[in-house]
Amino acid sequence: NIGVIAMTGRMQSTLAKNSDVVLDVSVSEEACPMGLAPTASTTATLAMGDALAIALLQKRGLKEDDFAQFHPGGTLGRRLLLKVRDLMHQGEAIPTVRHQASVHEAILEMTTKKLGMTTVVDSKGHLMGVITDGDLRRHLEKGLDLAKAKAGDLASTQPRTIGPDELAARALQIMEQFSITSLVVSDGAGVAGIIHLHDLLKSGVV
Repeated sequence: NIGVIAMTGRMQSTLAKNSDVVLDVSVSEEACPMGLAPTASTTATLAMGDALAIALLQKRGLKEDDFAQFHPGGTLGRRLLLKVRDLMHQGEAIPTVRHQASVHEAILEMTTKKLGMTTVVDSKGHLMGVITDGDLRRHLEKGLDLAKAKAGDLASTQPRTIGPDELAARALQIMEQFSITSLVVSDGAGVAGIIHLHDLLKSGVV
């Protein structure tokens, strides 16, 4: 037999009489000024349901991974399962210029790849830094000579990075913490990709 647990505000109702366990969610009066629309009673029922859910969660010892398993397609599942490597731009999609490239070349690369930034690498392809839209604006305000400056002169040499196997939600946390819109994805051997705030928004992580 399957037991019946009921939540009701009327202990003498047909529902209550035909249930094995009755949870009393009665209220003295509704919040509705006319006493007609279910308001306080619906809140009491919702609170009881939440209490039951949390009690069951603790009883079964459910963890974050369990939530992700049961909700893989929802926002919760995406936040707990989606990795940086699932969203990052890689290969030819990574904006890259050599440190001796002209500022014009850097701007062209940023415009072409449409990520609002470009990585700057040395002659061996090792990351030296990044140039963002903000970096360009700041240098122009200081009177940057576009004809003489090189990409390496503008690059921020300590860019924020993240590993490809980190959760995408962690990338969002870093972006919010440092008020930036992109991160270099580093796999230890070099630049593996770029992840942008727009990627996180489109994926539903936010």
